[in-house]
Amino acid sequence: MTDNKTFERIDYTVNLLGRDEYENCTFKNCNFHKSDLSNIVFRECTFDGCDFSLASLKHTTLNDIRFVNCKLLGVQFHECNSFLLSMSFENCVLKLSVYYRLKLKKTKFIHCNLQETDFTEADLTGSLFDECDLNRAVFYNTNLEKANFCSAFNYTFDPELNRIKKARFSRLGVIGLLEKYNIEIE
Repeated sequence: MTDNKTFERIDYTVNLLGRDEYENCTFKNCNFHKSDLSNIVFRECTFDGCDFSLASLKHTTLNDIRFVNCKLLGVQFHECNSFLLSMSFENCVLKLSVYYRLKLKKTKFIHCNLQETDFTEADLTGSLFDECDLNRAVFYNTNLEKANFCSAFNYTFDPELNRIKKARFSRLGVIGLLEKYNIEIE
């Protein structure tokens, strides 16, 4: 097991990350682009300025993980080990990522680009979407109860096909919930 270590500016497309358990580690400006991170355990780690685009996370454990200023294009988070899965995202690009059927209660997405992200059947109860771009993000049969969309923008989803009890929206943002009715609001 590797713990309390900082890894900086390592290109893991060339130097493969060892199949190990990483606890309380920090990865700064590392490149994981298209890397195979399957079956690796990360606990209480921070990834800052890293590129995870198209990385493989099959059966990867992500427990209490912070992603800050990271690029995570097309990451299939639904392939991760779902046991104790918990993450937060700040200033991240998560376009085309997939969270299908994941339990992500109280997950924080702060200043993130979530365009075309798939949240189908995910449980996002109590999650925060602060200043997030949700253009063409997919919400279908998603639990969004008590989720906060007050400062999120560009989202559209059908309230009849998702659970939204006690979710919070801004007055302007609520228009995205009415799109299916093809009405004009003045």
